[in-house]
Amino acid sequence: MTDTFDLTGRVAVVTGASRGIGEAIASTFAGRGARVVVSSRKADACEQVAQRIVAAGGEARAIACHIGDMAALDNLFATVERDYGRLDVLVNNAATNPYYGHVLDTDLGAFQKTVDVNIRGYFFASVLGGRLMRAKRSGSIINVASINAIRPGPLQGIYSITKGAVLNLTKVFARECGPDGIRVNAILPGLIRTKFAGALLSDAGQVDHYLGQTPLRRVGEPRDIAGAAVFLASDASAYVTGEFLVVDGGFLT
Repeated sequence: MTDTFDLTGRVAVVTGASRGIGEAIASTFAGRGARVVVSSRKADACEQVAQRIVAAGGEARAIACHIGDMAALDNLFATVERDYGRLDVLVNNAATNPYYGHVLDTDLGAFQKTVDVNIRGYFFASVLGGRLMRAKRSGSIINVASINAIRPGPLQGIYSITKGAVLNLTKVFARECGPDGIRVNAILPGLIRTKFAGALLSDAGQVDHYLGQTPLRRVGEPRDIAGAAVFLASDASAYVTGEFLVVDGGFLT
């Protein structure tokens, strides 16, 4: 029987892959046979993840890229095209949330940084990655958004706004790129145990509130998101595009 979750031979770029959700996705993809490009801002951290994947028997390489930097984005996808000649899967996971506080106190610097990474970065990564996929008339783009896109998180105003934009971005690319064989979907994680969520996880009141409304009564783990990403990257979801997969333990139920 054919394994529709198999990713053997596919080239996958995962941004924000030096830790947390991105690292879990990259490692899981490699375990399913993908050739993984591990990318994030810090080259050393990317290299460490790539080395762990290789040591476990997978295929991976590191290419540092700050997705808020257009020159770095251009270099990432030019390198993928030169060295692999194709791109099958793009996971837009790199994100930022520099401000945790009341929305009325948001300063311009925090606003601009969040928009540049979470919206502009996802947009142009999708453009550059999508062009490589269009050449082969196939591919899967996976945008890691957040349940904050649907129910804004307390004291996470601009982050929630940008994640809401990611949902519409997903719909736009899905509709326009579908005729080119490119599928575009989003994963909406709930509260996941990562360094990125550190500010929220350190707020006992917020965690208790979240768990009290979560049927599974636990904080999610990065591997919970990785499984959803394998589904959306593989032929198991061959007829799925423009969709939002919520992975939150039932919080939004």
